[in-house]
Amino acid sequence: MAEKVLMKGNEAIAEAAILAGCRHYFGYPITPQTEVAAYMAKRMPKIGGTFLQAESELAAINMVIGVASTGKRAMTSSSSPGISLKCEGLSYLAGCDLPALVVNVERGGPGLGGIQPSQSDYFQATRGSGHGDFHMIVLAPASVQEMAALTMKGFDLADKYRMTSMILADGTMGQMMEPVVLEAPEPVVYEKPWALTGTDGKRPHNIVNSLYLVPEDLERTNFARYERYRTVEENEAAAESFMTEDADIVVVAFGIAARVSKNAILAAREKGIRVGLIRPITLWPFPKAVIAGAASHAKRFISVELSMGQMIEDVRLAMDCARPVTLVNRAGGMIPSPDEVLAAIETAQGGLKA
Repeated sequence: MAEKVLMKGNEAIAEAAILAGCRHYFGYPITPQTEVAAYMAKRMPKIGGTFLQAESELAAINMVIGVASTGKRAMTSSSSPGISLKCEGLSYLAGCDLPALVVNVERGGPGLGGIQPSQSDYFQATRGSGHGDFHMIVLAPASVQEMAALTMKGFDLADKYRMTSMILADGTMGQMMEPVVLEAPEPVVYEKPWALTGTDGKRPHNIVNSLYLVPEDLERTNFARYERYRTVEENEAAAESFMTEDADIVVVAFGIAARVSKNAILAAREKGIRVGLIRPITLWPFPKAVIAGAASHAKRFISVELSMGQMIEDVRLAMDCARPVTLVNRAGGMIPSPDEVLAAIETAQGGLKA
């Protein structure tokens, strides 16, 4: 087994991408994800890969489209304002049904906002990130080890379903250092008969395109794409459940908010409060069944977020608003403390007794 090494989350993403077979990275520096690009700039030339600092975020995402159309693994990374600039390209990736990995290490917004951690790009990531009807697979790590593991998984899911995968990590996850084990995954061969690899006179030409001038053709394509999305929802939704078996109160949180919430839950348990945590690992597809299952016995839910309250909508929808959900949140780069989450848990407990 490989030894543990101390790495920043951003560096773990970059090394994991290389271990997953990515040899093409295109990006542009922006805090707090710049270490991803810096790491790739150092490593890619040494392994025969391509690192290119594009002239803009728009250029970077379109370079990813070019490589992805050949069936090769490609990625880009940025932080919130930069991802906004890539949104047109994300729509084109979806419209062409191309697999790729995009990393968003979030910072506060809107606008240029600040450089501190945030989770306020949740809507952007889970609702399409561009024009038209489409989804991306959105993975939310809560440790440096998961930054690496979900990067590798993201490439596999992208190839498996011909979709874009996004790592959605708040800035804390990108900047924090933790021990991590980095091992190359077992190689999985994904057939890509659609790829632009040259025909050598042995097959018809492939065309990668997102333009459909006949409305019926575009409708048929969109319906077929959403059938594939339904398969993803059925098979890939993932969450961690922590002390939820007997919980009267369930906290829902991801990323750094989930780590803070775990400390609050342990403190609440010491006070005799039956509370647990559901940590979505996939934000799309959202783990609806896990939330709905908890709602069969839990009486109240608390959504802990580094935003003005975005995931809370999915928590409510997952259980058809069957239980009250309250919001514990900080915004603009602030992180809720365990004491703030504990206070909300105690307030919810008081409501149960009322």
